[in-house]
Amino acid sequence: MLVSIHPKLPMRNRNKTEDYYVNSLGFEKVGTVDYPEYLMLQKDDIEIHFFLFKALNPKENYGQVYIRTNTIDSLYQSLLNDNVAIHPNGKLELKPWGQREFALLDPDSNLLTFGESFQ
Repeated sequence: MLVSIHPKLPMRNRNKTEDYYVNSLGFEKVGTVDYPEYLMLQKDDIEIHFFLFKALNPKENYGQVYIRTNTIDSLYQSLLNDNVAIHPNGKLELKPWGQREFALLDPDSNLLTFGESFQ
C-alpha cells in the first residue's frame, strides 16, 4: 500500500532554499541531522525534499510539484500579504478542469502549483 510521496527537487543553495520555504511559505525542517547537500521540509501533511545541484540553470529547470489544499483562498491571500511573488501566469483562477489554482516559482525556478477542487 502506498501512503505518501515526498518529491525531490533540485536546489543550488541550501540556505536560500531553506530561507524561502521556511520564512516565505511557512515550512519547517524535518529531522535532527543536518545534511549539507540535502534538505527536508514539511508543512501540514506534505513534505518536500531538496538535493544540491550547484550547476542547475534555473532557466532550464523543469522541477514541478502540484500541492492540493482545502484552503486555497486563505493560502493565496496570506502569500500576497507576505509579498511572496506569484508566478506572472499563475494568479488564482478557476481552471477548465474544475480546480482553483495558483502557482509560484522558488529561488531555483521549481514550479509550485497549489490547487483545490471546485465543484
